[in-house]
Amino acid sequence: MRLGILGPANRDLPALGRAARLLLDEVEVDKLIYLSDDGALDLVAKAWGYRLVDANPGEDFTFARAALRCARATPEEIDAFVAAERTRLGLRALTSIPSRQLRSIELLDGRVAVFVYDKGILDQDDIAAASLLVYGRSQEPTMKRIGSRMFLSPGPIGAPGGGMGVLEEVPSGGVRVEIRNTSGAVTAEDVLGGGPSLPGIKMRVQDGKSSG
Repeated sequence: MRLGILGPANRDLPALGRAARLLLDEVEVDKLIYLSDDGALDLVAKAWGYRLVDANPGEDFTFARAALRCARATPEEIDAFVAAERTRLGLRALTSIPSRQLRSIELLDGRVAVFVYDKGILDQDDIAAASLLVYGRSQEPTMKRIGSRMFLSPGPIGAPGGGMGVLEEVPSGGVRVEIRNTSGAVTAEDVLGGGPSLPGIKMRVQDGKSSG
């Protein structure tokens, strides 16, 4: 599993689009999480969808698009249509945190990773259960270990030395944590070591909030 993270865009949609495209196409992340609920990533994804299919990219319009584009199309045009639709489906990898007051949660190498906009909403249950706490609200990229846990922020899009990051499961065990700049270069990295980091802790998710 390779997970990409993007800091807040602060209304710079072109920069957000470039960063998302780099993580998807060059880093080849399996999923991308935008650390804000300002709707910016949704706007970027919709714009990409319209450009890909030259029509309303919604799922409900798939058959309408096929009928319009393929009824009298050549085999090459049909192949192009199918390729564009497959690329459109790949946009499902783009996600945002649900709300600035809620959390998104992922499991990486058996470790709990919690994603929020503002780390100030994290409570004791979040911190006790998680190995990795990732937040968007920060003026600069931050990677800080406290005991067996790591606090991570890529910083906002365009921040010197940051703006995005990558979390990747290591085949030998553990999670590689990277902060990257807007060109994709790694500016900071660390590895949360192999083996269960928090044995015996169980976690459930309810209404976007974690609890032990």
